Amino acid sequence: MTDTTRILKQTFQGLEGSDLELLRQVVNRFRVPAETVLCREGEIEHEFYIICEGDVAISKRFQDQQKHVLAVKGPGEFFGEMALVENKPRTATVMTLAETELLVITEEIFDKVLTRNPAVAMAILRQVSNSLRQLDRLTILDQERKNRRLRQAYQELQAVHIELIEKRQLDRELEIAAEVQHHILPTHLPDIEGFGFAAWARSARRIGGDFYDVQRMAEGKLGLLMADVSGKSIYAAIFMAVARGLFLAEAQHSESPGQVMHGVHDLLMKIAGDDSMFVTAFYAVIDTASGRMRYARAGHDYPLHYRQGEVKMLPGKGRFLGIFDGLSIDEQELQLLPGDVLVLYSDGITDAVNPSGEQFGAERLRRIVQEHAPAGAQAVSDAILNNVLRFQATAPQFDDMTLQVIAYHKDKLRGK
Repeated sequence: MTDTTRILKQTFQGLEGSDLELLRQVVNRFRVPAETVLCREGEIEHEFYIICEGDVAISKRFQDQQKHVLAVKGPGEFFGEMALVENKPRTATVMTLAETELLVITEEIFDKVLTRNPAVAMAILRQVSNSLRQLDRLTILDQERKNRRLRQAYQELQAVHIELIEKRQLDRELEIAAEVQHHILPTHLPDIEGFGFAAWARSARRIGGDFYDVQRMAEGKLGLLMADVSGKSIYAAIFMAVARGLFLAEAQHSESPGQVMHGVHDLLMKIAGDDSMFVTAFYAVIDTASGRMRYARAGHDYPLHYRQGEVKMLPGKGRFLGIFDGLSIDEQELQLLPGDVLVLYSDGITDAVNPSGEQFGAERLRRIVQEHAPAGAQAVSDAILNNVLRFQATAPQFDDMTLQVIAYHKDKLRGK
């Protein structure tokens, strides 16, 4: 029995003989790298996946637009089965955590199998039906849990006699927290020969989870940081302050971005009390004398690199910090050349929506960088801010938006 046949038999229990062989012949098997998005929440797709090797993370945005990791699935498990029977948007996003091998059954294959051999199709439909029943049970349990919470909240509300005073006190505390958080971010960007800097941050709420930093280091080194804490609560703001402090502390011990990431991750794993909290980050160390940059990326949006009219994403693999054991981080190197521009940003920019629900997107951001990069860091920063605000118009801002732009022109200043 082949490995594919074994996996199909395990997934579709009761499928035997020629029916099993027919399905084995038509399914596709392929391998994808880590951090590949297989299903995207809100998009209509038509594939059903079975995991042969590797792991995937299933995440979802809830009503408050916060992203939560719902589950991690491994070999023998499957997802996306409703794509075979419903033409509706995906309800969650699925991304590989490691190199993963999968079997895929497309809607087209399913329709052909249905025509050629209804028994195979019925076996698939039975599995879909089982999944639906399981989903219904989970939905009922979730609703019951929410109802219990609602009753508890109502009882607590009845017991509150000075709600207005407490609300005013909370508002004042949030104002203080926002003020403190504002001072955590750099108030002045450094003045370094050969470099131009520009940055801005706009929180979706009074307090946010994005943070960035530009730090002078020993021996002419420069540290660049862009990070995003999951969630928008006060806890996320505290988590943000802690994470930034850990980065500053670890940077004192090592000039290796990869080692700094590992150090921050290990400390977050020890102190974090909520496994739904995590940090995505990009951290780089630049030798200001030579323009040599080493960097590491931990699940954060790929920075954009402008050079001679072209804009590319900086490569680099790495998972979120502070949520899963066994962190894997690739440390990369880039030699900056005169005229290069780096754009670091949080996903609140590309995920910004207009009143019609359309996303700003990475391609629109790339075009703006390509057009304005020759004019320097501030020109790029202003153009992105103006375009995002104009695109967003009256639509609400659901996520923090943070941007940091670095332009390198050292040789130009030297008259070369």
